[in-house]
Amino acid sequence: MYFPQQEYIDDSIDAQNPELLRIHSIETLGTHDGPGIRMVVFVQGCQFRCLYCQNPDTLDIHGGSFMPIEELIEKALHQKSYFGKKGGITVSGGEPLLQREKLIHFFDRLHENGIHTCLDSNGRVLDSKTEQLLEKTDLLLLDVKHINKEWHKKLTGLKNKTTLRVAEYRESTGKPMWLRYVLVPGWSDQEEYLHEWGQHFTSYKTVERVEIIPFHQLGKHKWEILGLEYQLADTVPHTAEEVNKAAKIFRLYFKNVKIK
Repeated sequence: MYFPQQEYIDDSIDAQNPELLRIHSIETLGTHDGPGIRMVVFVQGCQFRCLYCQNPDTLDIHGGSFMPIEELIEKALHQKSYFGKKGGITVSGGEPLLQREKLIHFFDRLHENGIHTCLDSNGRVLDSKTEQLLEKTDLLLLDVKHINKEWHKKLTGLKNKTTLRVAEYRESTGKPMWLRYVLVPGWSDQEEYLHEWGQHFTSYKTVERVEIIPFHQLGKHKWEILGLEYQLADTVPHTAEEVNKAAKIFRLYFKNVKIK
């Protein structure tokens, strides 16, 4: 594993400085992480070790910096006029669920100010706090990296059991979600598993959209800067025809499939 998985004692990030969120960076006027124009808060820390990770600098649970939640609220209010009817705040990562209790408070404060909330997650944790956070999440963007548990582990370092449970729980609440799938040559583009992925979720009534994210090499330089081995350095991105072929398979199961 290029960056060792760190021991994560439950709530270890959550318990520290409850009024502060450990973040990596903030993007303003974002248009790729949820509907409309959004302020995207990238939190620090993740337990997945995806081979294609484009932000390996967000992995370390001890990295990043702390920012007061009230300061984030102020920033959101300054940008609220740009959000319009569809936009709002997206919390991405890293993995937001590692700071789920703090985000419950953050999302409460956003709702008090009439701001739409979106959570971009790999579904790493499912417990009562996750359920509370999802209740306050207007839209869940769930990254389901692979439907096969063994391939998922090869690709991310962990199996997909909890991710699928998070999807199942979200479906049970009736609240909307978008599913995301990173298409990686030789790793997550096997036709039989694309069909299996589609069949698994095709009956979900809460899935409003499926996004295919084609693999690219844009994050390679970050690995080099960090001195980490990038195992996909020689992996050639799919052609447009190959990406469209995967999208065609997903469209057998979903009405709204987008290529990012």
